[in-house]
Amino acid sequence: MPKIEVDDSYCKGCGLCVDFCPQGIIELDQDVITAKGCHPARLVDENKCTGCANCATMCPDVAIKVWR
Repeated sequence: MPKIEVDDSYCKGCGLCVDFCPQGIIELDQDVITAKGCHPARLVDENKCTGCANCATMCPDVAIKVWR
């Protein structure tokens, strides 16, 4: 089953992954603030992830790994 893993130490909360996810299953986690003072991205529904890797491709900080 595909899924993504976000490395909070790199994520700056820009939201590009959220905008480019065709399934609409990534959001910025408003309950977490990283050491950089950002809300990191998180996968909302692992069962709907297709492993397309749009999120990882668009991430300017290479903070997302896609597992297929």
